[in-house]
Amino acid sequence: MAVEHREGYSRNLYKHWNKGLNARDGWDTRREVILAEAIKAPQVAAGCKLTGGSWRSAYDNIVVTNAPRLDVDHFVPLAEVYDFEQVP
Repeated sequence: MAVEHREGYSRNLYKHWNKGLNARDGWDTRREVILAEAIKAPQVAAGCKLTGGSWRSAYDNIVVTNAPRLDVDHFVPLAEVYDFEQVP
């Protein structure tokens, strides 16, 4: 197992993934995923702001009704990508 190198890691280093399916429509990948996975669709306000709606956690079955509290998972967590990039 490789040693993890998290010193210097920041999620903000990886903004390139966040353009969404259509980079010109203002919807980033996070919002697209959150909208697609809603069990009750949120309302979409100006600036792609999501209000209302609900989501069920696949991990612990908890229902979340506050979209800003949600994280979007990656097939490979960004922190793991960072570890790989640090290997000489």
